[in-house]
Amino acid sequence: MGIFLIKVAGIPGGPSERKPFWADDVLGFRLMTEAELRRFPQHKFGQALTTVKCECPFYLPWLEKRFKRAGGILKHGHVADLLELCHGYDVVVNCSGLAARALAGDSEVQAVRGQILRVHAPWLKHFIRDSDGHTYIYPGRDSVTIGGTRQEGDWRLAVDPRDTEGILERCHQLEPSLHGSVHLGEVVGLRPGRACPRLERALLETQGRRVPVVHNYGHGGWGVSFSWGTALEALQLVRDSLTNLPLQARL
Repeated sequence: MGIFLIKVAGIPGGPSERKPFWADDVLGFRLMTEAELRRFPQHKFGQALTTVKCECPFYLPWLEKRFKRAGGILKHGHVADLLELCHGYDVVVNCSGLAARALAGDSEVQAVRGQILRVHAPWLKHFIRDSDGHTYIYPGRDSVTIGGTRQEGDWRLAVDPRDTEGILERCHQLEPSLHGSVHLGEVVGLRPGRACPRLERALLETQGRRVPVVHNYGHGGWGVSFSWGTALEALQLVRDSLTNLPLQARL
């Protein structure tokens, strides 16, 4: 599915029009033509490429099935302290997201509030994202996601009508055909923000044992994008931990 990254007006040939560092890592990167940009009269520069949209309501159940087929077991419960997991396990992997603020004592973890709207607009086939990073239109399987907000340090989970109005105003300006869409509802979520994702190994000591803990959290709004790469790094840390486990006295 095509995605257009619309850049705000800039000086021709300036930094905003140079080939981005990631251009060779995506499919079909090119600059948008003048004819394409006529759809966006307030912008004078744009980039086009091909990508995919990962819809978590379908993606996460698929991952869970893969996990179970590989022999994984899910246990539901509440963990108040990582030390609770150190009994009976050789390695603990902490992917607790926002909860790592309390669970790992990490004060760098902050909520980044996001509010989006879902609308029915089946005529939209291309992703559109403005260079401000907060205005985007993402067609999906059953609806179109329009957004959004990125409010650091904001823990509110209630829908804010003012945010809804702002999102509609910005997205209608970017894609006027949205005036004919059917409003389906709003969604609010809290991203696990951190200045830098925490991906490292630590040791917890309990009852004479030193248990490796691999931390992998703090991905902000890029969790799905970063997930496979950081998971592979975390897996290597787990393998290293298992290889270098100290012998435990059994007397």
